[in-house]
Amino acid sequence: MKDMVRLGKTGITVSKNGFGALPVQRVTMEKAVELLRKAYDGGFRFFDTARSYSDSEEKLGEALADVRGEIYLATKTPAKDGDGLKRDLETSLKLLKTDYIDIFQFHNPAFCPKPGDGTGLYEAMAEAKEQGMVRHIGISNHRIYVAEEAIASGLYETLQFPFCYLATEKDQEIVRKCQEADMGFIAMKALSGGLITNAAAAYAYLAQFDSVLPIWGIQRQRELEEFLQFMDEPPQMNEEIQALIDHDRAELSGNFCRGCGYCMPCPVGIEINTCARMSLLIRRSPSEKQLTEKAQAMMKKIEDCLHCGACAKKCPYGLDTPKLLEENYKDYQEILAGKPL
Repeated sequence: MKDMVRLGKTGITVSKNGFGALPVQRVTMEKAVELLRKAYDGGFRFFDTARSYSDSEEKLGEALADVRGEIYLATKTPAKDGDGLKRDLETSLKLLKTDYIDIFQFHNPAFCPKPGDGTGLYEAMAEAKEQGMVRHIGISNHRIYVAEEAIASGLYETLQFPFCYLATEKDQEIVRKCQEADMGFIAMKALSGGLITNAAAAYAYLAQFDSVLPIWGIQRQRELEEFLQFMDEPPQMNEEIQALIDHDRAELSGNFCRGCGYCMPCPVGIEINTCARMSLLIRRSPSEKQLTEKAQAMMKKIEDCLHCGACAKKCPYGLDTPKLLEENYKDYQEILAGKPL
């Protein structure tokens, strides 16, 4: 029997499997359409994308336009002012081949948009809702203080926020506050950017929260098939899964890079969101591709770090990113030298 979730006051009710469409920008149109269509046929009804995900919206439109009335589409705008939001909305509607967006979200703004704040963002969003082009107003963010302000404002119907079994008590409090406010909670980074390698454990943990809708970043058929299986056979929390979660929490507690990429781009071209967590990736999902000449060249770029602090200033988790890069580069060099981590 499917686990279902209601996204607060929006009334949107879907299975606890949302499709995160960021990764489909990495595959061809043909493969993306095949993947998205298979997801729909298997029971996925909630699809989340963004203007910033290159051609993701176009691929969704191509794959799902003929079943538009049976699905929910959520997308995001990084606009800085009202005019920019209107342009983004027009583009999103065209690419998604629809005349309305179910949930239109501000995409990780550094502040909480409100009427009268001088940007015109919320006013433009509210106008679009009045005109029927937007059904529900949401916000996506990585910053706890912005999330808390959005909940308290009463202006938003959904919050998209990182949430997984590595969540802190502060993160769990955000979920509780959303539920109390009857505000839909969309969980991004449910696999913590690839650091969580057991999807069943990730699902079972989030299934304990009645108000949470996870969106899974899906790029491959085998990934999709795993989540499709969860539709009919939802993993349940048990002693074995709890032990795995406890082990992962112990290993990954403290400061670690979630791979969100908001520190990018680096002025000297360091792939920060991969390099700053390389040692964890190698520990948790060993792969030869992490030790190729290309990967070694990527890590060697860390030597070019200017220590300008730009990445640390942009990190929504307040990490000392240059220090993380140095530590990961040291670990990586020891791995290449044959030393165990």
